[in-house]
Amino acid sequence: VIRPEPCGICGSRIRFGKAAVKCRQCQLLLHPKCREQCPSPCVSRPHHHAWPREGVLADFAPHTPPLVPTLVVQCVTEVETRGLTETGLYRVPGAEQLVREWKRRLLRARGALPALGSVADIHVVCGVLKDFLRGLKEPLVTFSLHPAFLRAADIPDDAACSTALRHVVSKLPPANRDTLAFLMLHLLRVSCSPHCKMDVLNLSRVFGPTLVGHGSANPTPLAIMEDTPRQCKVVARLLSLPSDFWQGFVGTEQENLVP
Repeated sequence: VIRPEPCGICGSRIRFGKAAVKCRQCQLLLHPKCREQCPSPCVSRPHHHAWPREGVLADFAPHTPPLVPTLVVQCVTEVETRGLTETGLYRVPGAEQLVREWKRRLLRARGALPALGSVADIHVVCGVLKDFLRGLKEPLVTFSLHPAFLRAADIPDDAACSTALRHVVSKLPPANRDTLAFLMLHLLRVSCSPHCKMDVLNLSRVFGPTLVGHGSANPTPLAIMEDTPRQCKVVARLLSLPSDFWQGFVGTEQENLVP
């Protein structure tokens, strides 16, 4: 395994450098120890086996703007309520088992979501948000616009880079654009907290792979190595855009963002 992915049977992440078993027909990826639990003969996997790759972002967005999934709003609200004094926010990992459990609970909830206030460790809430974004079928910047984001971030002139990024952001699907704007405003607030010690550079390292990802669902090892520094660069450049730009997508409808 080069890029850590979840086991399709138990849901635990298969870590970098570990061996894994992958079905040639249905692409089910699993720990070798979970092989005995694999469906046989090969069949279409039910929804829970595909966890956490649930779908694209729009599948979770509300019908009225801003089109930000409730899970994202709830996690961000909880983090901003009691997490802005925590050192290493988003960098310090939460307990993996709790992250998986709360993510499942939030995704399967109908109507009112369970309150995250009962989660003692705020790093678990951060982990749920990151894991939800990582588990989407395509990254927030989408596969089709991935090259455009990389090219825009590579422009050396700051003004030209800013103009190019604004243009590419405007071409995102509405749900992706609104959610990206909501997250950028949140990360800017995190970067401004002296207690967190998470400046733009630190946050871009954490969220580069999560928000930007790769240009395809199955990148080559070479593409993974080449993309990594550029992913961070894209997020750093996006965070350098003024908050007024991002506020334009979610600010006027902010009252609809109720956890």
